[in-house]
Amino acid sequence: MTKTQKLLGIGELARSTGASVRSIRHYDEHGLLASVRAENGYRLFPEKAITQVRQIQRFIAAGFTIEDIRGFPDCMRMIEGAVACEQTTAAQRERLLLIERRITELERRRARLLKMLNEGRTPPLD
Repeated sequence: MTKTQKLLGIGELARSTGASVRSIRHYDEHGLLASVRAENGYRLFPEKAITQVRQIQRFIAAGFTIEDIRGFPDCMRMIEGAVACEQTTAAQRERLLLIERRITELERRRARLLKMLNEGRTPPLD
């Protein structure tokens, strides 16, 4: 970080992104953000951290873990609105497949529960 670059306190970064201070600390501790320490020990972040936090939030909302995101190349985890990187397309497809499997299983459970409620008894296992 250059000395002429504006640095944000963690509270300002939280307000700018809607993320909690605790979440930002968590992202920083896991190496997803770059911070420096002020003389008073407070974390300071470059302005680009705003887009980085927003991108991290998008990945988390899509079901990725912090560990998953740490493995993504900079082209995905550090640039807001970045196009899919070849390296992460496979991870995104795997996540989608996992979500679709979970949906299928939940639909099966739902059908079974509805049958139990409608019949007033527990049906045999499929």
